Amino acid sequence: MKQYCISPEISILECLKVIDSCATGIAIAVDKNFKLIGTISDGDIRRALIGGAKLNTTVNKFINRNCFSVLWSVSRAEVLDIMQARRFEQVPIIDDNGKVVGIHLLHDILGKKNRTNWAVVMAGGKGTRLRPITETIPKPMIKVAGRPILERIVLHFINYGIKKIFISVNYLSDIIEDHFKDGSRFGCSIEYLREEKSLGTGGALSLLPEVPKDPIILMNGDLITEIDFDQMISFHEKHQFYATMGVSSYAHEVPYGCVKVQRDRIMELKEKPILQEIINAGVYIISPEALEAVPKNAYFPVTDLFEKALGKKLACGAFKVAKNWIDVGQPNELIKARFGSN
Repeated sequence: MKQYCISPEISILECLKVIDSCATGIAIAVDKNFKLIGTISDGDIRRALIGGAKLNTTVNKFINRNCFSVLWSVSRAEVLDIMQARRFEQVPIIDDNGKVVGIHLLHDILGKKNRTNWAVVMAGGKGTRLRPITETIPKPMIKVAGRPILERIVLHFINYGIKKIFISVNYLSDIIEDHFKDGSRFGCSIEYLREEKSLGTGGALSLLPEVPKDPIILMNGDLITEIDFDQMISFHEKHQFYATMGVSSYAHEVPYGCVKVQRDRIMELKEKPILQEIINAGVYIISPEALEAVPKNAYFPVTDLFEKALGKKLACGAFKVAKNWIDVGQPNELIKARFGSN
């Protein structure tokens, strides 16, 4: 971390040496307590030299003190989202006290080792619960914080080295295909599973061009999540599950006092109890052999695959989605995603 940090009082020549030795494209200016002051790039130095600065001139007045930085707690997927949206190549990482603790480099994030697993995103639904918004735009293309939900999903896959992505499309499919095309501008390969009729949450799997060699990730196209796909795939493979479902905890407060009654007698009172359940989070790992259970070009909820597997006593896993998870298909959840919970 210290190798790319500089004092604002060093010379342009010394700063160039730091940038060259670290191959980061920038140096990060810090005070004596390593608190972030700003950044200076090779481009900043080039402009300074063109403007008449000398190699022995201090870099102090050429530092970009309004540089963008992120807290250490921000996920790599979120950082990738920001960097691609704002065309940043580097972003300093700071702790809660403003001290520099690292740097995100775009080529490091995108250069993560590619996985051979495919991803399938279900994006063909009509989003009737979100009308009138979805009368002119497919639900997965609704923007949250300035970016379509589906684009966030694609970038999240890329962050985990998953770069062969299939998107099932039907309703207003041209909007999705015009936006993503073949995926090359996002650094991945995108193909489309075109549903001539609604195939449910799992039926589009029968439209895959071939059976993959590795487990695939199947995901609803209306989710905002920071799920760790490395961990989920490892969990699935370690236990050799037939299929794995991502699950989340859901709590609901009953708005009334509840009464437990037995034979006309009150046995217990609970004031506005909170009910907690484990719910389907809409993310799945499907083994290649499990794809044989998907009927060809027919309506097929993916939950049927799990129910049939359980009926045959095939082992199915439940992977806990520990981080943020929002189902934007619910109107109140869309509001939360767009404007926060308050």
